[in-house]
Amino acid sequence: MTTIATPIADHATILHGPTAVPCSAAARRWTLVAAILGSSMAFVDGTVVNVALPAIQRALDATASDAQWVVESYALLLAALLLVGGALGDRFGRKRIFMLGVAVFTLASVGCALSGQVALLIAARAVQGVGAALLVPGSLALISATFPQAERGAAIGTWSAFSGITAAVGPVIGGFLVDHYSWTWAFLVNLPIGIVLLVICASKVPESTGAPSRDPVDVRGATFATVGLAGVVFAFIEAPARGWASAPVWGAAVLGVAGLAMFVRTEAQARAPMLPLALFRDRNFSGANLLTLLLYAALGGGLYFLPLDLVQVQGLSATTAGAALLPFIAIMFALSRWAGGLVDRFGAKGPLMVGPAIAAVGFALLAVPSVGSNYWLTFFPATCVLGLGMSITVAPLTTTVMNAVGADLAGVASGVNNAVSRAAGLLAIAVFGIVMAWAFDARLADSLAATKVPADVASAMLAQHTRLAGMVVPDGVAPDVAAALKLAIGQSFVTGFRWVMGLSAVLALLAAVSAWLLIDGKPDAA
Repeated sequence: MTTIATPIADHATILHGPTAVPCSAAARRWTLVAAILGSSMAFVDGTVVNVALPAIQRALDATASDAQWVVESYALLLAALLLVGGALGDRFGRKRIFMLGVAVFTLASVGCALSGQVALLIAARAVQGVGAALLVPGSLALISATFPQAERGAAIGTWSAFSGITAAVGPVIGGFLVDHYSWTWAFLVNLPIGIVLLVICASKVPESTGAPSRDPVDVRGATFATVGLAGVVFAFIEAPARGWASAPVWGAAVLGVAGLAMFVRTEAQARAPMLPLALFRDRNFSGANLLTLLLYAALGGGLYFLPLDLVQVQGLSATTAGAALLPFIAIMFALSRWAGGLVDRFGAKGPLMVGPAIAAVGFALLAVPSVGSNYWLTFFPATCVLGLGMSITVAPLTTTVMNAVGADLAGVASGVNNAVSRAAGLLAIAVFGIVMAWAFDARLADSLAATKVPADVASAMLAQHTRLAGMVVPDGVAPDVAAALKLAIGQSFVTGFRWVMGLSAVLALLAAVSAWLLIDGKPDAA
């Protein structure tokens, strides 16, 4: 996932962070540089990989489920281990764990680039997720521990600004590398950044730890969360190709549900749980996290398929597809401060109802384009409306989560909300993949029957159905038939894409309803 899909990150750790360790102004500046480089490297990786997916699918002859796993293996480990990564940093040293995360992430990036098979790429991406789970919480924790409270606001503002710039520029640069060199450079670009970052940390960044604790790290909770999410995700991703009656699919589903049930039981009994269930007794906290789950499922699941549509169906280059969300990011960047002021004037309830409702309109507009649509007349206005909706939502959502708990639990609350947003995207991509496959297969079968292509050609096309828009027309087909087949592939993907965007719109509307039902409407409580 990207910065876009991270509503809270570790902002609460900054707002209510520990007392700063004594260090020089130069050390603080280098710490800020390290935090920006580290978080940017992890955040941008998600968007760059999404843009590179069509090239990866083509180069490695990957199916649609393979492409999903390239994204999901990373997101799975990051979502499951994010809170553990933060706890390890507090206990064993924030710089030490941050550097370990950078090293793991960098080496795994090289492994991704060297993967000649999709299975190896998926495995390397999983290791990348472990590295990201260690470095993402540490990036802002280092700022919190190094800057005194009077300077933290300016430091986090600088971090946010550079993160926004990176989020905007990263996919464009990644798309350029894919277009002009190879998809492998989308991963190799992390190597020099990682090396520079490790040198800076080793020589310039001071170490810090949290308050001494005898409570054990919640390894059992992390294990059950990983097993549970992995089982459910595996079942949803593999079901379109294997069928729900397949033993691996239903076995994984049962294992996943059991794992999640054990996770909840473990968290209820643990002395120091990674997910304190008591927090959810607060109506605002529960409402904010339900809204996060619904809205970020829509965002993560919907935007996963957008680059595939732009590149494989609309015919845009990877560079142009990488730039397609620039309006979204620019609007969020420009309106964030204004949106934060809405909470003080109207409370959080109103913005948290209006914002997701506007986002739902944006998703609905993304369902309009057909094959060969003009970007400026279709995708551009849709992304602008979506950006407006998210801009109105993010700051009030952050404020609601922060104000729902005491200062001593603010960091935990922000970590929980961040993990919820990432898990939402993780599950949505898997579920939306089933919807996409169902709609694509049905439309493709109808189109092949209508075009009356030779039986052997139709059979060859249907055999590739798991590649979705990455299907290739067989050699030797007459030009007019080939053109008809390519149009059928594009129209079939658009049919599935419209279903996905429709579901995203429904989820966004449900997020608005959750705010109406659960969020306190008093301005002084926001």
